[in-house]
Amino acid sequence: MAKHEQVIVAGFGGQGVMLMGQMLAYAATNEGLNTVWIPSYGPETRGGTANCSVAISDSMINSPVVTKPDSVIAMNLPSLQKFEPKLSKDGLLIVNVAAIKDYDYRDDVRVITIDANKEALALGNLRVANMIMLGAYIQATGIFDKEAIVAVFKKSFTGDKARLVDINIKALETGMKIVD
Repeated sequence: MAKHEQVIVAGFGGQGVMLMGQMLAYAATNEGLNTVWIPSYGPETRGGTANCSVAISDSMINSPVVTKPDSVIAMNLPSLQKFEPKLSKDGLLIVNVAAIKDYDYRDDVRVITIDANKEALALGNLRVANMIMLGAYIQATGIFDKEAIVAVFKKSFTGDKARLVDINIKALETGMKIVD
């Protein structure tokens, strides 16, 4: 089966949006797939808007620009409002509803809502909300198995950051369980 996925990950700076995209791109590379990761920052780094697009394919990627994503991971309301309209029909929308109430989602896409902040706080670290969302994404799409992402964690979180591997694995598993 051919593998091809275009995803936009978006939120405020500081929510780990770029890290989510990088983890997907690194996993794709490790799995022998072609990938392109393009970051886009707002005027501020922390607290400003940030998004990245990731294209993953088992064939050549002709354009790094993602205009009609297969999936959108929205960490906040401004990101949801900006990228939901661009999502392909029958696409996947994963939303961190921590600060989003009563939103009228499109009815032609699959929507998964998660209070990733609440789930992260239950794990003891708000900063892993992004990995909860990543776990939900890989479970919903089947693009990678858990081990592919865990391998990236172990390769990426080294030195002082090695202590973050376990909590990030727990967060990934939490997101996966929410989708199941």
